[in-house]
Amino acid sequence: MTYRSLLTGLVLCVAAASAAAHSYQAGAITIGHPHARATVPGQPTGGAYLRLENRGADDRLVGASADVSAGVELHTMKMDGDVMRMRQVDAIDVPSNKSVVLEPGGMHIMLTGLKAPLKEGTRFPMTLKFEKAGEVKVEVTVDTVKSGEPMKPDMKH
Repeated sequence: MTYRSLLTGLVLCVAAASAAAHSYQAGAITIGHPHARATVPGQPTGGAYLRLENRGADDRLVGASADVSAGVELHTMKMDGDVMRMRQVDAIDVPSNKSVVLEPGGMHIMLTGLKAPLKEGTRFPMTLKFEKAGEVKVEVTVDTVKSGEPMKPDMKH
């Protein structure tokens, strides 16, 4: 193997890893892998997910905005007996020295009134607003539901 082919392989691996695991910073909060699931034509809502790691003082995610939808809401999902209940919330707490995961079937960012389907392999900008850390613009990657992965209730509102 030549030095050039080794270097090319290394560059491709780094590019692939950074595309799969992109992260952003807002003050002491690291935002990891913002992503959404692909949607089908006519589907009015979608969900955005990410991981928040706070290495500073207590903070809260108080809002988000994205041009791909008419509205953006913060949501929780919890089991109430045998029924999954989704509720809009004013904020999501991001405690000091803790991680908070927004994921299907749990807390998430709901994209309401999608202007077009979210297509696998595309990206869109979204702005997150924190109470203390301020605003940060992130790129959300659109993934597909993996084969065998259960469809979670976040797919419909």
